[in-house]
Amino acid sequence: MKRRDLLLHLRQQGCQLLREGGEHFIWENPANHRRTAIPRHREITDFTAASICRQLGISLPPA
Repeated sequence: MKRRDLLLHLRQQGCQLLREGGEHFIWENPANHRRTAIPRHREITDFTAASICRQLGISLPPA
């Protein structure tokens, strides 16, 4: 999955970008205060995208 598609899904679920690091973005779900790191790769595997969504407590992105 493209990183931009994952970030769009996160925004639609109400998550926010907290900060940018050298190799990762840090996103938070303000509803439950969960945070996770998202790599800066152009392509993110479906397994990693699903893991990110589970860590933030949101629904999985459409396949």
